[in-house]
Amino acid sequence: MSKPNLRRRNLLRAVALGAPLAAAGVVGIGVAAADTANFKIMATEQETNKVMVFDKNKSFSNANRYKSWSPGKGGWSNLSDCRIRNTAQFGVIGLAAASGGRVGIWDITSELDQELNDVLWSATPGGNPHALERIPDLGAFVSASSDGFLTVYAPTAISKPSTLAKVQTVNLAGAHGVLWDPNNKLLWACGNKIVQAYSVTGTYRNIRLKAHSKKVTLSGLGHDLQPDYSNTGRLLVSDTHGVYSINKSTLAKTTLHTTTRIKSYVKMKSGEYFYVRGDNAGSRTWGSPTVVFSQSANRTRSGAEFYKARYYSTAYN
Repeated sequence: MSKPNLRRRNLLRAVALGAPLAAAGVVGIGVAAADTANFKIMATEQETNKVMVFDKNKSFSNANRYKSWSPGKGGWSNLSDCRIRNTAQFGVIGLAAASGGRVGIWDITSELDQELNDVLWSATPGGNPHALERIPDLGAFVSASSDGFLTVYAPTAISKPSTLAKVQTVNLAGAHGVLWDPNNKLLWACGNKIVQAYSVTGTYRNIRLKAHSKKVTLSGLGHDLQPDYSNTGRLLVSDTHGVYSINKSTLAKTTLHTTTRIKSYVKMKSGEYFYVRGDNAGSRTWGSPTVVFSQSANRTRSGAEFYKARYYSTAYN
């Protein structure tokens, strides 16, 4: 597919990305104060196929990068998810999934620019991998492939990623997002018109997921599943039609925004939110060169195709 001309792309950016999300008509976000903290974000950039970390208050230029990871192409092409988690053995590690077929973890502490040789473990779950999450204390990992399933990887030794092996496949149509819930000890996943919770049983190679009674219906394909850093009792999910808050206890779903094609959405403790919206332009119509902030300057990287943007934190919630 050839790229549209620059004028058309700039017009699309202005229309689709030039302002914060439209709030739902009757709900609203209720932000009380601006977020002035200079937190860091990490994002998957698919044109150069890197995970890149920046301060939100600085331009997203090469000179301003805090860290980056470049695994190459092939099975790592079209990086679709990234996050960081804390471990006892390795300290902070990076987690990634790529639509090219691979998921894995890498050592983010080794240097400014990490590469494929910093990978600690990787696997090929099949389908189109869109997310990877870690289950703490058990050392297990769960990936979501949009072709319709979750894959559980469990170790024989928690401190040795080399011992991870596939132990279970769980059907979930359109699986796109996974998130550990430390408060309820549940793994949540989003797929086609659903957010489903799973209980985790067993240890080591006997670790298994079991569908929990907690589930919420969506009106479209779930895209992103994230904690609400402003409220530990809630999850945030985007689907084809908007962004929603889910109460983890009552399962009540509240519409926050009715803007379509939100590929990732994060809400900070202060109430500021940021997101990436597919702009239907360029080499990857599902991506965008812009990360939009509700209370700060938007950040556009020329020629980039961002897909996911995350709060650079090890917190699950």
